[in-house]
Amino acid sequence: MTPASLSRLKQAGLDPMSVETLARAALREDEAAYDVTSRATVPAEAVGTGDLRARRAGTVAGVAVAIAVLDVATSGTAEVLHAVADGDRLAAGDVALTVKAGLRELLGAERTMLNLLCHLSGVATLTAEWVSAVEGTGAHIRDTRKTTPGMRALEKWAVRCGGGVNHRMSLSDAALVKDNHVVAAGGVEEAFALVRKHFPDVPVEVECDTVEQVRRVVAAGADLVLLDNMSLDQLRESVAVCRGAGVRTEASGGLTLDTAHAVASTGVDFLAIGALTHSAPVLDLGLDLREG
Repeated sequence: MTPASLSRLKQAGLDPMSVETLARAALREDEAAYDVTSRATVPAEAVGTGDLRARRAGTVAGVAVAIAVLDVATSGTAEVLHAVADGDRLAAGDVALTVKAGLRELLGAERTMLNLLCHLSGVATLTAEWVSAVEGTGAHIRDTRKTTPGMRALEKWAVRCGGGVNHRMSLSDAALVKDNHVVAAGGVEEAFALVRKHFPDVPVEVECDTVEQVRRVVAAGADLVLLDNMSLDQLRESVAVCRGAGVRTEASGGLTLDTAHAVASTGVDFLAIGALTHSAPVLDLGLDLREG
């Protein structure tokens, strides 16, 4: 990749080597270098300019990644004529990226560029909708580990582009005691105590589905409490218990955009939304070649 591409990825907090590995694997999967249609219809020496344009409004994420894909496909010979910043809001018809490159290589890389750009922009767009829904409440929208295998770093970055915040990146970052851990340990307090004993420096979040459980884990010393599938009244009562002890709270389960503001208004610190990464519809973008 070119120094400019490396710089863009580093500024986004992405690992250039991981992005390049993904780009090469995706291009190889598509046999981009052996695009029989483009080889038959496009002269080998042809150079073209293309605009990656939004078909509908949304928040863009993945421009730096799309450029990296094209760099790999063209061995660094592509020229970026225009690029918006990841996290920018686009109206329908706006151009996210304009590139000039060998036409065979550009067309061969088109689908890989768009697959990544449309998916990541879809994640950012959905995140921005959730962020807007809780505006003014003080609550933050947070993702989960329900990510596409191999795409976690990019999808969580897209969440940040949309204004959300990240939960743990992996199972080693923090402990989250869930129902199955409670069953295995013989109780919620027992599970918490075992995690704290074996990993005293790791933040511990505990999932609770009753206010009584919240009281017990707060007394035990939890850093964060996950309030699972609670009613608004239960959320308000749980927040009151936690806030008095300086413990943060996170609502989870059954959340929708329609109910987001009401849930956030209970005083929870976070809303955990798995759909940000596992169910985000793509943001429709397309490549338009300029004639001549």
